[in-house]
Amino acid sequence: MLNIIPRGAALSLASALFGILLLLAFVLTHQISWSISGIYRYDLLLAYALIIQVFLVYFKLETPREVWVIAIFHIMAMAMAMAMELFLTHPKIGSWYYPEPSIFRVATVPLFAGFMYSAVGSFLARGLRLFNASFTELPRLRWVSLLVIFSYANFFTKFFVPDIRNILFIASVVLFWKTRVFFQIHHKNNLQLRDTKQYQCPFLPLLLFLAFLVWLAENIATFTNIWRYPSQANVWHMVGWGKLGSWYLLLMLSLVLVLAVMGKRDEKGGWQLAR
Repeated sequence: MLNIIPRGAALSLASALFGILLLLAFVLTHQISWSISGIYRYDLLLAYALIIQVFLVYFKLETPREVWVIAIFHIMAMAMAMAMELFLTHPKIGSWYYPEPSIFRVATVPLFAGFMYSAVGSFLARGLRLFNASFTELPRLRWVSLLVIFSYANFFTKFFVPDIRNILFIASVVLFWKTRVFFQIHHKNNLQLRDTKQYQCPFLPLLLFLAFLVWLAENIATFTNIWRYPSQANVWHMVGWGKLGSWYLLLMLSLVLVLAVMGKRDEKGGWQLAR
């Protein structure tokens, strides 16, 4: 049993390769706050993210289907997510802000921000493939779609009407209470032969754990001045635990899109990767 832990950790790191490389760039460029030949840090990060994507495709570390998912995510980031970014970074709302200058930006949002959402899409898409994941007891698309629509809308409406995130959390538990994730891990047995075993876990705790990982990444990003919350303007401090709920809902939205592109739900609620 213990020999699956290193293999599972290795697959997890491989799944998060795009995001890890972005975080590494955040750390390494933390002290670059000046213009280099008219190019700013955020613009360098935009070019770097594009290079990462070309690298992953060229060396076939991402399949054409994964590239398609990530492309959709980037389009979504330039549409839905960018709309949310523009709204939440507007001076009258000020949920967070990007403290450094850039050339390639839309109003208050540098264009490289879209690739931070793409990193989530890359992680989910690669993880599903590398772990050969499948699902049982997935709720019907219409109910999940309603949950996703209301979750996205709540990021805007909570500033004008009561925040309904607690209702959304309860709805997600009701919908996904029975959902389970099955995944496979390859390892060597006592005869040093390649062996494959299947494991399973409840979906909701896994989603909450992934939200926690994104929250950790968010702390690295704010510490390295990629973006800041108003309370971090003078002195950096760790992001509050309340942000876990936001990432939980955003991950659910992201996963619904990935599942729709990379496989299909059957009438019994089962989901398999498309071959």
